[in-house]
Amino acid sequence: MQTHFSDAALARPHIQRADKVLRSCVHCGFCNATCPTYQLLGDERDGPRGRIYLIKQLLESDPESQDPSIRQQASEITRETQRHLDRCLSCRSCETTCPSGVQYHTLLDIGRQELERRVGRPWRERLLRSGLRHALVEPARFKALLALGVRFRPLAPGALADKIPLARERDRQAEHPTAPVAATPSDQALSSQGLSQQGLSRQVLMLEGCVQPGLAPNINAATARVLARFGIGVTPIQEAGCCGAIDYHLNAQQAGRARMRANIDAWWPAIEAGAEAIVQTASGCGAFVKEYGEMLADDPDYAERAARVSALARDIVEVLGEEIARQERKSLAAAPDQQPLAFHCPCTLQHAQGLGGEVEKILTQLGFTLAPVMEGHLCCGSAGTYSITQPELSRQLRDRKLEALEANGPARIATANIGCQTHLSSAGRTLVSHWIELVDDALPEMLPQE
Repeated sequence: MQTHFSDAALARPHIQRADKVLRSCVHCGFCNATCPTYQLLGDERDGPRGRIYLIKQLLESDPESQDPSIRQQASEITRETQRHLDRCLSCRSCETTCPSGVQYHTLLDIGRQELERRVGRPWRERLLRSGLRHALVEPARFKALLALGVRFRPLAPGALADKIPLARERDRQAEHPTAPVAATPSDQALSSQGLSQQGLSRQVLMLEGCVQPGLAPNINAATARVLARFGIGVTPIQEAGCCGAIDYHLNAQQAGRARMRANIDAWWPAIEAGAEAIVQTASGCGAFVKEYGEMLADDPDYAERAARVSALARDIVEVLGEEIARQERKSLAAAPDQQPLAFHCPCTLQHAQGLGGEVEKILTQLGFTLAPVMEGHLCCGSAGTYSITQPELSRQLRDRKLEALEANGPARIATANIGCQTHLSSAGRTLVSHWIELVDDALPEMLPQE
């Protein structure tokens, strides 16, 4: 794609990055074929190719130019442009499809930030986005708000009410009555099986997440128990908080970068002490932490450490896949439920991290029966806060995804991201769990150690 940036514009780092991405696009339109919003709406501006053109127009315009025609072009950038970019899920399916390797998500972040600066938002949208940023990023605050939400759920707006677990979550937790609900994996997560962190020479860090400890506390506990079976302990880092994705994708990018730096500072002593990895059980967090190095590359104080953190960031499927590969098949004799299971691979796992098929491989190795799933590449509509900021589109995508997942009659659905899990569960249909919980239930309590 040909660009027309001035020398002055190209002197700015974000324009340099945008120019590189724009020039890699060859207009082929393959991306539209796998874009969930384009599939629903059929509008070129609601597909990646159209959004790329909108962002190009935005960045090439200059509201402060001495040329009246350029100023006029800049003045035509409206809320309508912002609306089409807001409708993007950031699922990155287009990147998996693109034959030219266009880094669309980088361009999208640049475009959204520039629109925020020029166009702004109505006060209702500003209030919603600010509320989400402050409500979701602190686990303790979120738990308190969640308790209030359960109590006053009938009064909550539909988009929020759908996110508040009631009977479905109680049913899921009933399967794990001894699982801790208010502790880190280090101090209580292993208690139900009498396992201990003591004596485990191998140690990893775990990003416990913002909403996950409140919505589904057994996920982190199950992960700690599974890792302990393989001789790996979890070192708690209480100072580590939100990965920064919520701030960043709600266009509070400086706040997101501040959270990245705070996490790096919190993790660094343990990294220097020899922690093997920073494990994520929410694929959305994992995808974001793996990009710390790229997003802080221009920060002289953090660039090197950010790159190191990104190199250490690993989804639990990567860690467990390696450990299973080292075990003799007989030692891993699992006892899974023989009823068919459908797996929803989150966009952040398959498109952002390139780990599509890895969870399914492990589940198959452990004896689970997987039901085939059509349109596995399409987003479920959760996409972080998208299900709240774009509730109508999100609900349509959710229902389409559930039809694909349930087509072959699975007894339950598994996934690898708390956002997807909560969103799919909100329909009140098939039970949805994190896949590591199923592995925790299926594996023998003790595995032979090398």
